[in-house]
Amino acid sequence: MPVSVAPAAFLDPALLAKISDLALLARTVVDGFMHGQHRSMRKGSSLDFAEHRSYQPGDDLRRIDWRVYGRTDRFYIKEYDADTNASVLFAVDTSGSMNYGSGAVTKFAYARMLTASLAWLSKSQGDRVGLATFTQELVDVIPPSVRHLQRMLHTLAATKAGGPSQLIASLEKVGLLSQRAGILVLITDCYEQPDAVGRAVDALRMHGHDVIVFHVVDPAERDLPGDDDTTFEDAESGALLPLKPSALRDKYKTLVSAHHTALQARLTAAGADYVRLDTSEPLDRALHSYLDARLTRSRVR
Repeated sequence: MPVSVAPAAFLDPALLAKISDLALLARTVVDGFMHGQHRSMRKGSSLDFAEHRSYQPGDDLRRIDWRVYGRTDRFYIKEYDADTNASVLFAVDTSGSMNYGSGAVTKFAYARMLTASLAWLSKSQGDRVGLATFTQELVDVIPPSVRHLQRMLHTLAATKAGGPSQLIASLEKVGLLSQRAGILVLITDCYEQPDAVGRAVDALRMHGHDVIVFHVVDPAERDLPGDDDTTFEDAESGALLPLKPSALRDKYKTLVSAHHTALQARLTAAGADYVRLDTSEPLDRALHSYLDARLTRSRVR
């Protein structure tokens, strides 16, 4: 049964998770995001473009001028065509740890919504989109194409998270999939040593790929809530660990913060865009980050 999503909540992951049709979900997110962007022009910005007009819902997203967006935070439609198409491959972690969720949305559900929305936005711009899912090896591979969006959405909808992860080995294999330099969007909970991830990204960058890493984190993984004795289970190995969260919360949060900081520093040094996302936060920051990366790529072409 279709779920009605109020305009003010079109990016709320808890509400979006109730939409079973992934194509409808992606269209809802992208249309709502574009409408919100159109209405949020920076104060003090006023430009008249002889060859542009303001974006209106329903306009072809391929005609958006990304350079003008970068200057004004507002969408303008070009009255002429330009070649800004890219090849975008979404590499999505589907290992067991992604199945964790302390609230209404698991990390994998969030990753699936994000991937579908970004792919829809990319396809609307005329980009070629593809998908690679992985655990300890590549599972599903759909090469980038202008015709593969629906195939991607069908695969994502049918995918279940589970099993151990081999992020580094999987990234090495992903790098061999595309002979053409493009954009690689990695969506993962990033349970790896920062330098190992950085070296894998270094290799991708050497092959000419632009890399965007969306690091998906559940709030409980960051804050370690609870005071009672608790037994924790490793989502990938099944190992059990009894402990009292309150006894080590401060140290835990310090270690997690240090890990996140090291990841960001190493991936930034590798030339990647790094965006950490809390599964309780709306998707707009992720879409903003993706558009910024697309704008940067457009400038250097």
